[in-house]
Amino acid sequence: MNKIAMKNYILGLLGLLFSFGLYAQEKASGPIINAYGKVWRIEQPDFKTDVTKTYKAVFDIMNSPDDVSQTNASLETAARFLNMHAQSGVPLEQLKVALVVHNRASKDVAHSVAYKLKYGVDNPNEELLKQLMNAGAEIIFCGQSSASRGIAKQDLIEGVQISLSAMTALIQLQDDNYRLIKF
Repeated sequence: MNKIAMKNYILGLLGLLFSFGLYAQEKASGPIINAYGKVWRIEQPDFKTDVTKTYKAVFDIMNSPDDVSQTNASLETAARFLNMHAQSGVPLEQLKVALVVHNRASKDVAHSVAYKLKYGVDNPNEELLKQLMNAGAEIIFCGQSSASRGIAKQDLIEGVQISLSAMTALIQLQDDNYRLIKF
């Protein structure tokens, strides 16, 4: 290898190592939802987060993993939303979160006793949903899904609310200036 090629190779390698150093941090959960919702800290973003604004988000949760022992990543998106904003300086009282649960995700709002009777394992989402509710998040379960899937109110995790329908809840929350997040 000639001197110029060697120099370019070394500079390229140093650049690569430097860029890994910038992003070598680990994702972290908290400070609002612990053990869930890990996010990357973004140092000095160009588009600054307004820490004085109130963020109102509604998550449309309709899918769930086929593996009944696996946490629903869609539910965890709400934890990521809370944690990343809190890590960036937005106070919890300025973070308003609602999750509207329906369709395949219906099973995820059942308490572990009911879940275990049907699936043979504890509900892997129960602790996450309890932490979300403790942080002020509303968990709203579609009444139509409740009826069609045979999930009674007494089988729900304490604090989960039943609505007329997911559609109704989504419209009402958006009318109240919640922004729809569908991942």
